[in-house]
Amino acid sequence: MVDRGNADRDASGQPDGAAALAAPTLGPPRRSGGRRLSGSVHEGLAEEIGLRIVRGDYPPGTILPNEAKWAETFEVGRSGVREAMKMLTAKGLLGARPRIGTWVEPKERWNLLDRDVLGWYAAAPDRGAFLRTVQEFRHIIEPEATAFAALRRTEEQAEEIDAACRAMGAARSLIERTEADTRFHLAVLRASGNDLLVPLGPTIEAALNQLFNFVGREIGDLSRAQSLHEAISRGIAARRPDAARRAVRKLLANTDGVIERRAKEL
Repeated sequence: MVDRGNADRDASGQPDGAAALAAPTLGPPRRSGGRRLSGSVHEGLAEEIGLRIVRGDYPPGTILPNEAKWAETFEVGRSGVREAMKMLTAKGLLGARPRIGTWVEPKERWNLLDRDVLGWYAAAPDRGAFLRTVQEFRHIIEPEATAFAALRRTEEQAEEIDAACRAMGAARSLIERTEADTRFHLAVLRASGNDLLVPLGPTIEAALNQLFNFVGREIGDLSRAQSLHEAISRGIAARRPDAARRAVRKLLANTDGVIERRAKEL
């Protein structure tokens, strides 16, 4: 961890230590491949810097370049840099203090349930770790959420779950199947009826999309996964929480196997 109180500083009072000097070479706000980032200037900057932080270019404790340096290297106004830093601070990635500067916070302070941060996390190089993290989250949440859905679902919610399941089976492309798969699991969370659990759906949607897209590409025969989704749907429709819970656990085990088989290649 960098000693923020004793970091070397330049004449303007901003950090000039090894952490800042060792930072990756910066350029205008573009994605890899040279395409300019979309959206407003500060949103594009926040995305680019946030992605670099999450993938490890700037480890926790790193004192970041000052506002003027970011503006120069990204060829943008300082107001845009300022707003980007505010966004990243609100997401828990950065801390700041007068006469010290801005630093990268420890990972445990990052708001990984923020949709942007979750998206950057999904795009980081260590994809295997990300997929395992999503799976652990699902093991903690989904079995009991599904059991509650079987007890509490409305007729409309049962039909929504069934419709998503049928759409998975009828999908003609990986994109269609992934979208239907995500709709299925979000519908189950909504049907659980828990006021704290329901808002998690939109938050983890990007993570589920990433996971289901990976699984769909890696499994040549999706018939077992499809049959397990159908078993979940039937358990919920029949108001059989134990059956629905068992089907979810089998589905999670199936996905665990896919991830572990590819673990060394991720």
